[in-house]
Amino acid sequence: MKKVFSFLIVVGLLCGVAVDSESQVRDISWGTSAVGSSGHKALVNLAALLNREMPGYRIMVLPTPGAIVTVKGYATGQFGGYYGADIAFYELHNDINRFKGFKPQIKRYPVQSFWAYTMEVGVGIHARDREKFKQWRDLSGQPVFTGPLPWDTRCQLERGLQALGVKHRYMEVDLATVGSVLDAGNIKGFLAYTGGETTPPPWIFELSLGTEWAILNPSQEETELLKKAGFTVVEVKPGVFKKDVHVDKVLFLPFFYGFHVGLEVPEEDVYKMLTVIEKFSGELVKMDATFEQVRKDMRGLQRRGVEAAVNFVPVHPGLAKYMKERGVWNPKWDDRIAKGK
Repeated sequence: MKKVFSFLIVVGLLCGVAVDSESQVRDISWGTSAVGSSGHKALVNLAALLNREMPGYRIMVLPTPGAIVTVKGYATGQFGGYYGADIAFYELHNDINRFKGFKPQIKRYPVQSFWAYTMEVGVGIHARDREKFKQWRDLSGQPVFTGPLPWDTRCQLERGLQALGVKHRYMEVDLATVGSVLDAGNIKGFLAYTGGETTPPPWIFELSLGTEWAILNPSQEETELLKKAGFTVVEVKPGVFKKDVHVDKVLFLPFFYGFHVGLEVPEEDVYKMLTVIEKFSGELVKMDATFEQVRKDMRGLQRRGVEAAVNFVPVHPGLAKYMKERGVWNPKWDDRIAKGK
């Protein structure tokens, strides 16, 4: 029997989900983004809740350089859970950009199991440059930090800038030094974003302590061009940044983010996970306001997330069950429910 348990542990570690031979607790190595990011903060709080309410599981939060690393890590067997966005799934499905040439390495295909919030991206500039830069296209030719290379937020902002024909110079900057680099004039713009339209990441709060910066919104003409290109444009309240960002409204481009597991976690367990999150959504928001969309409309958020990604990755049967019971499942998606081997 001990040999059997040892075998299960080895197999589990290889796929990111391990079984403790004594307690029969499943360990999930759950990848997320870097320390200081919205994704890392959110998963730490979510894991604390799930570890308490689902004693059959023990979640270990593993920071990585970016969410894209976790999706690839799950697909190659390194993680049992991952931080996946609809934009990443789009690239994976189409074998383009950050996933170009990756398909031969896939050992198991990702599925979607929980959509946590939208992320909304835009542009920040130094406050002294407000008269110089009036719209996104004014950043053409300028050095801009659109985020760390692996990040989905960077990819979403780059897509928006590309849609407007903005040919900026990308600059890689350590998150801890964005403020000082901006102060020195070595970059003229940087990635500004929120989670759930409510909370900026910790690194932007830190940047705000010593740097006077402002939001640079797209112009009305640019906003219309973005919408015609297929982007949604949302208004975020400036007050979420806890400082004066020198605009009356913040215009950002949203996309969907989720904390997902694969078919190694059974249907009933994913269903339970979702019901736990729904039940304790108010508590989650107290820990991290990024989860406000879950508290406000958990079922609607799942529907919108699945709708955005259903053509790219299949749906975990546990999520499908949850959505069907709450009347937000589209029967057209039935053939997109993931099936085991």
